[in-house]
Amino acid sequence: MTTIDSLTSLTIEGNTPAFDTDKSADFAENLLNILNSGALAHMLSIGHRTGLLDTLAELPPATSQQIADAAKLTERYVREWLGAMVTGHIVIYYSGNKTYRLPAEHAAWLTRSASPNNMATTMQFIPLIGGVEDAIVDCFHQGGGVPYAAYQRFHTVMAEESAQTVITALETQILPLVLGLKEQLAEGISVVDIGCGQGRILHTLASWFPNSRFVGYDLSSDVITWAKAESQRLGLQNVTFQVQDAALIVEENQYDLALSFDAIHDQAQPGIVLQNIYRALQPEGLYLMQEIQASSNLEDNLNHPVGPLLYSISCNHCTAVSLAAGGPGLGAMWGQELALEMLQTAGFSNIEVQQLENDFQNTYYLARRLSQ
Repeated sequence: MTTIDSLTSLTIEGNTPAFDTDKSADFAENLLNILNSGALAHMLSIGHRTGLLDTLAELPPATSQQIADAAKLTERYVREWLGAMVTGHIVIYYSGNKTYRLPAEHAAWLTRSASPNNMATTMQFIPLIGGVEDAIVDCFHQGGGVPYAAYQRFHTVMAEESAQTVITALETQILPLVLGLKEQLAEGISVVDIGCGQGRILHTLASWFPNSRFVGYDLSSDVITWAKAESQRLGLQNVTFQVQDAALIVEENQYDLALSFDAIHDQAQPGIVLQNIYRALQPEGLYLMQEIQASSNLEDNLNHPVGPLLYSISCNHCTAVSLAAGGPGLGAMWGQELALEMLQTAGFSNIEVQQLENDFQNTYYLARRLSQ
């Protein structure tokens, strides 16, 4: 019996649920909320990038012209943007004198001074993935993927996000996950970061621990150029950066500590990358891998607080860039079960799974290369 025959049979037998008018109306209202929320996310991204949200937080109630002048922007665009902010109940509007105010309670989640709680930073992912919609639609029809080069601001946005989720937690939460790691870094060890992006994490670590040696690898020549220039600007002598495909790493027994932050699932050959990391570590060396907190099973992610966002970013970026390079397209939501399996296959053992307090988005895997 075909699927159509089965559905027809259900209908004839009267087993099809009755059309629930109230449920349908609720769904339509939800769709309208989604539409408005998506538009607001885009406008909040603009507010972040232009500095409007930061400017508003510093001003008393002000006119659109005063706000535009303070932010050094064009008033007409600022006024229309404010319209979205007011109707979205983000900014308060005083009609008597046509002034606008960003409440402190809202600024606490929308400004750079509020970092690491600045959610306007994360809003940038919405226009970022929207910018490749045509290419993604083509992939739905033809297969294949979208290369990194198509995502013009990806590394900039990721660097901002990393500054909030990783760098702010490095000293007080992430490094303490490993007993004695800060002391080892202070004494001097060798560290590699796989998929280092702009290198901000390594810049931070190198400045804190001058006795340790740090190496950053990334596929993108643009971000490596930026990372090298920033190292020079900061006067760091103990960190180097190199354009390197992690699937082609040939080093063995070189590093005491390997790091990767939200990087493995994007790889064209993630299994080989994990094996290479394993070999590059010295015996008893540690691998600290940060990945998205999720299950490998969709049914276990139904109540994930940002599930729709993460699956959307994964579909429009993470899966697409891996497939573009001939990879498996693990996606950001590859999940803990598969991550553990792949780490074990690569040779790691005694794997610990940790999460940070107040961080529902990321999981930290601590895996060692044991002495043979």
